[in-house]
Amino acid sequence: MDRTASKKPCCERFCEFFKSAKFLIYLGHALSTWGDRMWNFAVAVFLVELYGNSLLLTAVYGLVVAGSVLLLGAIIGDWVDKNPRLKVAQTSLVVQNSAVILCGVLLMAVFQFKEQLTIMYSGWLLTSCYILVITIANIANLASTAMSITIQRDWVVVVAGDDRSKLADMNATVRIIDQLTNILAPMLVGQIMAFGSHFIGCGFISGWNVFSMCLEYFLLRKVYQKTPALAFKAGQKDADDQELKHLNVQKEIGNNESPVEGSQLMNESAEVKKNTSCCYQMTEPIRTFKDGWVAYYNQSIFFAGMSLSFLYMTVLGFDCITTGYAYTQGLNGSVLSLLMGASAISGICGTVAFTWIRKKCGLIRTGIIAGVARSGPTLCCCLGWFLWVIHALITFVKAPKQKWAYLFYFYVFYYYFRENCTRLLEDNILSSSVAVLKVNKS
Repeated sequence: MDRTASKKPCCERFCEFFKSAKFLIYLGHALSTWGDRMWNFAVAVFLVELYGNSLLLTAVYGLVVAGSVLLLGAIIGDWVDKNPRLKVAQTSLVVQNSAVILCGVLLMAVFQFKEQLTIMYSGWLLTSCYILVITIANIANLASTAMSITIQRDWVVVVAGDDRSKLADMNATVRIIDQLTNILAPMLVGQIMAFGSHFIGCGFISGWNVFSMCLEYFLLRKVYQKTPALAFKAGQKDADDQELKHLNVQKEIGNNESPVEGSQLMNESAEVKKNTSCCYQMTEPIRTFKDGWVAYYNQSIFFAGMSLSFLYMTVLGFDCITTGYAYTQGLNGSVLSLLMGASAISGICGTVAFTWIRKKCGLIRTGIIAGVARSGPTLCCCLGWFLWVIHALITFVKAPKQKWAYLFYFYVFYYYFRENCTRLLEDNILSSSVAVLKVNKS
């Protein structure tokens, strides 16, 4: 009897956790990042395969994606702030998954009928398919950016409430989920493409996104129902205040002026408002872009954010260009996915170390430790790279192309393995600092 009584509270705690909004956010985020990781890994291989082992399409895709986020990032953030949370999350989810599904179906058609498409209209139809694939994939990436901002920077903060420790733990758990999916998702789709075909890989990714979209849509609604605070936003409060001011102006007009004069003043103000709104609509994206950077510059964490952005410039990771280059040099999808999984394991070590070091040393000292720990491996890697270049010039000038690739990726993996732990430490520190500032302001 005593054993049963002691086990019952533990089972109840597990049941409550699995039904809580926190667990539902974790589950939805895992499904979302799994699809993102599979697509981000596979799209580089698909584009290289389509264009005859050339990096042209992959480079164009990387440039379009990076440029779109740079130009439209502030506009996306402004759209996220101005609209209700559930509407933003559901719209981003549907657009992202629908774009990936459509892109996967289009790639399947291109792989299946590539020879026929090459002949039709002197190859222009195939070129149009390339442009359409990159455009749709870019839309999916922008929707993924909006989804990431909504969940990681907004919903997690609201669900955690005023508990800073809970907020830090949730951020760390989200990062662990990111790294686990970064290990497993590329491995799965890499094996499918290596032992099956690219056609099967496209079909699998499209099918996964259909399943994931339906389940994530349900999970978002459940989290929204379990967390009433998600229904209230600062932007909605400001809109209510503006409406009250407008009603007060109407009341003053009714008390001080005659009905004819009051209606005339209201019509004139409405006409001015209409004219200004038409002008504002034309220049709204430009103003939003400028105001976003100005607001970011005025934040107290501006220099921390800039330092982190410069840190990303020194990290040689497995992005679409690197993955595509390795594929052109003879590494198949199976080997590439295993390398990505091995490098992501080091990222989990960094995320786990962040929670432990933060509890022992605090947030600021953890940042100092991460910065100092990063400098040593970076210098060692630069020295190793320099020695490898000298050795390659002397010994491997006449070596086969594939041997160069394996040497190159040995040092890439060494660099990524050393850098990933400290990079994630600093990323976690910055995300926790932003979230803490947001809690203090609210």
